[in-house]
Amino acid sequence: MTSSSVTTRAVATQRQWLAPLIWFILLLSLAAGMSQLEWLFRLLEPELRQVIYRRGDFLALLGRHVLVVAIASLLAVILGVGAAVAVTREAGRDFLPLVAQLASIGQTFPPVAVLALAVPALGFGTLPIIVALLLYGLLPIVRNTLAGIGSIDPDVHEAARGMGMTPRQILRQVELPLAAPFILAGIRTSVTINIATAALGATVGASNLGDPIISGIVNGNTAYIVQGALLIGLLSLTVDSIFERLQRRP
Repeated sequence: MTSSSVTTRAVATQRQWLAPLIWFILLLSLAAGMSQLEWLFRLLEPELRQVIYRRGDFLALLGRHVLVVAIASLLAVILGVGAAVAVTREAGRDFLPLVAQLASIGQTFPPVAVLALAVPALGFGTLPIIVALLLYGLLPIVRNTLAGIGSIDPDVHEAARGMGMTPRQILRQVELPLAAPFILAGIRTSVTINIATAALGATVGASNLGDPIISGIVNGNTAYIVQGALLIGLLSLTVDSIFERLQRRP
């Protein structure tokens, strides 16, 4: 490969990450400089004395929002991929319909209902919203993992066994790499949905970007609602564009 080809490929790779970088910079800039836009938000609520949400620092709220989504998503990936892999093994095939149904049930319950049921047992705070996001995020991960592993040609398994590979080696070196695009798509869907859903945590005392939205609804302040919604929207775009670039990697 010539040096010019290497340079061209490096430039193309850098350009692919330009969109996520732009969204990330906009997100941080808005979170850090929200107060500088008071004149803009006053157009929405000209009669209110306060139009910038000041009960919490936006950067701190953003960090807590990301942390909650990250923890719930990590647990969902571990449980979702693990369960899907388990039921595609010979010993667990009988449980495949059960696992698929249980994952589906997680999304049939509205997150608000899950929170209402979780709070009496877990108390107010971050834990109930993590449980709700975990249940809500399992379905796309389980379904995509099952679809990815199920799409692998049986001849590939035969070839791997013919090479003397053990079942564990086949899983690690053949099945998971081939199913990775499907799994990544499921994780992308799960995380993007949960970024928006996490805002409900503010209703049970989990401080995050849902705080200004809930406060705006309670106090009739549209400016607060727009501030929270803008940051959640930018966070979703940032994360979604990162996953898009990861899926494009060869």
